Amino acid sequence: MTKLSVNINKIATLRNARGGSNPNVVQVAKDAERFGAQGITVHPRPDERHIRYDDVMQLKDVVTTEFNIEGYPDDRYMKIIEEVRPAQATLVPDPPEVLTSNAGWDTVAQAILLKEIITQIKEWGVRTSIFVDPDVTTVEGASLVGTDRIELYTEPYASHYSEDREKAVAAYVSAANRAQKLNLGINAGHDLDLKNLAYLKERIPFLDEVSIGHALICDALYYGLENTIQMYRKQLV
Repeated sequence: MTKLSVNINKIATLRNARGGSNPNVVQVAKDAERFGAQGITVHPRPDERHIRYDDVMQLKDVVTTEFNIEGYPDDRYMKIIEEVRPAQATLVPDPPEVLTSNAGWDTVAQAILLKEIITQIKEWGVRTSIFVDPDVTTVEGASLVGTDRIELYTEPYASHYSEDREKAVAAYVSAANRAQKLNLGINAGHDLDLKNLAYLKERIPFLDEVSIGHALICDALYYGLENTIQMYRKQLV
């Protein structure tokens, strides 16, 4: 079964636009779980432009599914992981100033750094996942640094899906097959939506988890959060 982890960054963005606590990030996380989300994902950036440190501390006490914390593994992020001990820490290579994650790790060039970080996080009893491009060599590098899972960066797949979905997914299938042979868990995320999600699942049936935020929250404006989460769950059957 492929789990759906709902990224609630955009809920925090909306709240921060006006200040106060509406919408309430913690309540939305609880509701998302009640509506069928099998995980909650956040990405607490240093500038706190969406999820804040305080949000993470409150969420750690209420998330009952799997809490996934994404981020660049600087000292601040590592402190959060040590304090919270989430189910999963997803390492992304983007520096603080970028708008959103836009590439995966070079697991060969950054092998020493990644291995050290992953070793520490696993000592805290937290599952590790690293954000990677769909490249077999990169996947092999991920295995060598000791991560539990990889998260396939799916923006290129989503961008080219409408042109030629078979061509768009080909590299992802190859990377996923290699990861499976190396006993790596496989997650996926970035720009997945109701149009392209089912085909990705069809071609990679052993996908462990997808993390979806922007598209899901946009769809919720039209369909409602409960209905939207169920619609995404159906794409993963």
